Amino acid sequence: MAKNNLNKLLIVEDDTGLQSQLRWHFDQFEVIMASNREEAINAIRLHEPAIVLQDLGLPPDDEGVEEGFKCIQEINSLAPATKIIVMTGNADYENAVRAVAMGAYDFYQKPVNPDTLDLILERAFHIHQLEKQNRLLQEQVQSPLDGVIACDAQMVKICRMIEKLAPASVTVTLTGESGTGKEVLARALHNCSPRKDSRMVAINCAAVPENLMESELFGYEKGAFTGANKRTLGKVEMANHGTLFLDEIGDMPLPLQAKLLRFLQERHIERLGGREEIPVDVRVICATNKDLQAMVRDGSFREDLYYRICEMDIHIPPLRERRGDKLLLARHFLKKAAQKNHSSVTGFSPEATEIIESYDWPGNIREMENRVNRGVVMADDKLVGAEDLGMVQEQELNLNLREVRYKAERAAILSALTMTDYNISSAAKLLGVTRPTLYDLIKKYNIPLSSS
Repeated sequence: MAKNNLNKLLIVEDDTGLQSQLRWHFDQFEVIMASNREEAINAIRLHEPAIVLQDLGLPPDDEGVEEGFKCIQEINSLAPATKIIVMTGNADYENAVRAVAMGAYDFYQKPVNPDTLDLILERAFHIHQLEKQNRLLQEQVQSPLDGVIACDAQMVKICRMIEKLAPASVTVTLTGESGTGKEVLARALHNCSPRKDSRMVAINCAAVPENLMESELFGYEKGAFTGANKRTLGKVEMANHGTLFLDEIGDMPLPLQAKLLRFLQERHIERLGGREEIPVDVRVICATNKDLQAMVRDGSFREDLYYRICEMDIHIPPLRERRGDKLLLARHFLKKAAQKNHSSVTGFSPEATEIIESYDWPGNIREMENRVNRGVVMADDKLVGAEDLGMVQEQELNLNLREVRYKAERAAILSALTMTDYNISSAAKLLGVTRPTLYDLIKKYNIPLSSS
């Protein structure tokens, strides 16, 4: 077997004689050696080993065990998935237990028994591989629709609704705040439909000047106006046999609303400057961040057009209301940004994770993607910190201890439940409480006991 394909094992040991013995014994692994904390951290960054076998007593001798504890903390911060096995003296059980409490996977007491140590390492490698496979499976499960990353019950329900609507020809309008992913869902609807092999053509009604909107939508004939040097197809005609996506439909001028209504009713168009009626077979999907019903009441949006485009109205909830989606999306964007920027970043620090969960995200998914992209570029280590995201000072200072405690505890419980796929036993272990205590806390904070 080529050495690059072997499981990587980092051994942190300052005794050169024991180093040689261990290297020889573990020849089935790719062994990396380190004599002190600094060398160990450099090896973690460079090699990303699955397992670390670390002597708890590291140089300098005047610090000894405390230096070993510092090494455990730094490794956990840089590589949370790495399994640390601590080697201690025969009479050092108390420090071994402390090391496990700080995040070490297991401990082994000297003198070295090769067979016992082999079993411990074999189990650690097995657990590491299972956790890696589990993370990959979770990523697959958490894409309920092509291109959509979500585990929130509301979003999963919307995805199921889109799957049902895809084969039909009803006009769908997606509503919700800016940045909630309306265009992503519109594209998913198109990709699930029988029209997926034809084009989806998008036009932003708020971005096109009013005097150009009609020609953008319906096209124009040569000579229709000054500068019209040739026949030009509009967006509607370009989407023939496919899907037309009208983004920000609430910003469409009233005069053009009447012409759009006529097209939706009769399914044919006339180019600007032309007299020929051109039949068009197109499915229409609309999106807006405005309250169309309120606009109908105040006369800024046609009531007959409202009922024509809202044959099916789907409201997309803002990110702050999506339980479990914040960290899920943040990790998705981190992985995507890390690949794009050839970065070795693997996750978020505990502080960054807490802020991601507690922040309201007024800019929704668009803001999150921008923040995470920034964080990946700015991060110095394997983990993106709160400062890298530019979010350390962004939360308002709240000195109400009861409110701070309530928000922090509820966020921690939700995070633990999300990370463990609502396994109560696993979540209780993460939180450091018993199962009955966790059930009491879930009841106290009115947290639903299911992710669906």
